[in-house]
Amino acid sequence: MAESEPLPSPILRRISTPVQVGSVLLGGGAPIVVQSMTNTDTEDAVATAQQIIELAQSGSELVRITVNTELAAQQVPFIRDRVREAGYSVPIVGDFHYNGHRLLKAYPDCAEALDKYRINPGNVGYGEKRDVQFTQMIEVALKYNKPVRIGVNWGSLDQDLSARQMDKNAQSAHPRSAAQVLQETLVLSALLSAELAEKIGMPTSLIVLSCKVSRVQDLIAIHRNLAARCSYAIHLGLTEAGMGSKGIVATTAALAVLLQEGIGDTIRASLTPEPGSDRNREVLVCQQILQSMGLRAFMPSVSACPGCGRTTSSYFQELAKQVEAYIKERMPVWSQQYHGVENLSLAVMGCIVNGPGESKHANIGISLPGTGEHPVAPVFADGRKIATLRGDNIVQQFQEIVEGYVVNHYDEKG
Repeated sequence: MAESEPLPSPILRRISTPVQVGSVLLGGGAPIVVQSMTNTDTEDAVATAQQIIELAQSGSELVRITVNTELAAQQVPFIRDRVREAGYSVPIVGDFHYNGHRLLKAYPDCAEALDKYRINPGNVGYGEKRDVQFTQMIEVALKYNKPVRIGVNWGSLDQDLSARQMDKNAQSAHPRSAAQVLQETLVLSALLSAELAEKIGMPTSLIVLSCKVSRVQDLIAIHRNLAARCSYAIHLGLTEAGMGSKGIVATTAALAVLLQEGIGDTIRASLTPEPGSDRNREVLVCQQILQSMGLRAFMPSVSACPGCGRTTSSYFQELAKQVEAYIKERMPVWSQQYHGVENLSLAVMGCIVNGPGESKHANIGISLPGTGEHPVAPVFADGRKIATLRGDNIVQQFQEIVEGYVVNHYDEKG
């Protein structure tokens, strides 16, 4: 049996310098990595370790934690050990602001336990202390052979650099807008900080860059500029995407444009959690962006009819929901047993207009009867009609067909 292969992506990716972060490779043409961040108090080691595990279970391939106090730094080795003992190798990234140089030097067990450090050049220090404290953090990273993400943020931009750039622009014969100066300053802050890190001795293969803002068009313009001026691996994400559909749409709009242009080696959807909502949602959004663009596959996809006046019955909606629930239930088993099953595509259609045609484009598709149509549901596999379902147990029959297709079309893992 041949292993099912995803369709080749038409996107020509920018090939950056590869960076090894624990067990995960960023850049160098490697698959784009999904990452997330905990929102627990890192001083609560048990809660933080549990959330890392939950994020890893949902598919986060890197997880960042805040390291902001001495007690938080002391807890990092315990957090790492608890996650590893649970069977998860997900790299853990330490997020440092203001006091990272002190914490990394004072708590070597923390420095060693983390797989990567995030440094914000805008608040690593001010004035003469900036380069000294930045150097201290880079020296610790080199001591333990840890990669760093130099993450510039427009909410905490290097004020000295920003002032110099504004003055330079004011004296120019052709001054640019304030927004353009801000964009250039963000890129320059990242590049100058990376240049300093390399002067200290850090190789390109240990450096990741990001320039985070909250506006979609700014993020696109900045990262086009950044990507054109360096070969470093790049992390993409809005710094605060927002809540609910706004956050999802903004993240998708920004990341999709850049990913389509081949820019980006790792991504995050910085969604504001709704009260009582699942933190893992940001991981699923990133997965869906990459899968929708044909860049990666994480889960069998289900295409479903949106419904119209020809589909007054909600049966196709119920079937699509049940099929997705069935796949979610079975996928942990399938992924352990079969190669490539995440590339499986299914279609649940609601009437004769597009039903048979759309069903033929999926690995397995079912075309349910619309209003006034004969109460039969043809099923297609790889473009060929293989069955016609009738009666009250169509859901069960269709699930059995899906199960049989998986068993017969995907190679078993050794």
